Amino acid sequence: MKLTKAQYDEIAQFLGHVQPTRQSLRKLKEKFPSQSQSTLLSIFSQEYQKQIKRTHAKHHTAEAIETYYQRYLNGVMRNAAAPVLLELANEVDFAPSLMARIVLERFLQEKEQAIPFKTLINSMLRDPSQIPDGVLANQVYQCTVNDCCYGPLVDCIKHAIGHEHEVLLREMLLEKNLSFIAEDQLRAKGYDKTPDFILEVPVAVEGHIIHWIESKASFGDESSHQAYLQDQFWSYWNRFGPGLVIYWYGFIEELDCHRERGILLKDCFPTDIVTLRHSMA
Repeated sequence: MKLTKAQYDEIAQFLGHVQPTRQSLRKLKEKFPSQSQSTLLSIFSQEYQKQIKRTHAKHHTAEAIETYYQRYLNGVMRNAAAPVLLELANEVDFAPSLMARIVLERFLQEKEQAIPFKTLINSMLRDPSQIPDGVLANQVYQCTVNDCCYGPLVDCIKHAIGHEHEVLLREMLLEKNLSFIAEDQLRAKGYDKTPDFILEVPVAVEGHIIHWIESKASFGDESSHQAYLQDQFWSYWNRFGPGLVIYWYGFIEELDCHRERGILLKDCFPTDIVTLRHSMA
């Protein structure tokens, strides 16, 4: 689903006035009923992540960390079963999983008298039963399952969705009898930055030659697309020639402005592929 910049800005503006909760997502669907649920969910997640990045630093000052930790201790002392960390995260407008990380790291630092390894923190966030404090383990678990944009649970879901769309794209290429080399095969050959699929025989889509296809199970907004262009797409173009990017959940249509330079955007698998065999016929 393609949106104009004006349509996208209207959605983003609405999200700027609501909290990042599942209830707000329902309000978003009611406000924009003509937009697909998957598109709105992707925009919802991306806009919230931008907000968190803008405010990330203020939540990680030494003063803020100590304040959050003491509020956690006081809260569980009054009622260990209450969702203290989750309510604190909502109160200060911070992602619950990231709040859990701050307090867990501070707890381990006090317990071990040393800064804990990042790998240990990540492992405990994925499996709170490893946390050597039952109350904190329960608090971290509550934050994880109630965070719809961050945390290990969301990471697993995003990874699964991304893999699902890569498999879908592979099946579509096979159905069209297009010969390709997949990313894992390219990595085995020593390539570092590679698209998901390189076509062994180029095709034409809407009059543009395509050598490679990249799958993105997300909405293509301005900031994410510019980052992808810089970090991935232009590198692919330099090595393999012009290509196609599929944003399965849509994109801002004004971003599809590099077709003549060799990067084409679509929100679905193209139906008008012209192969060499067709051209010869």
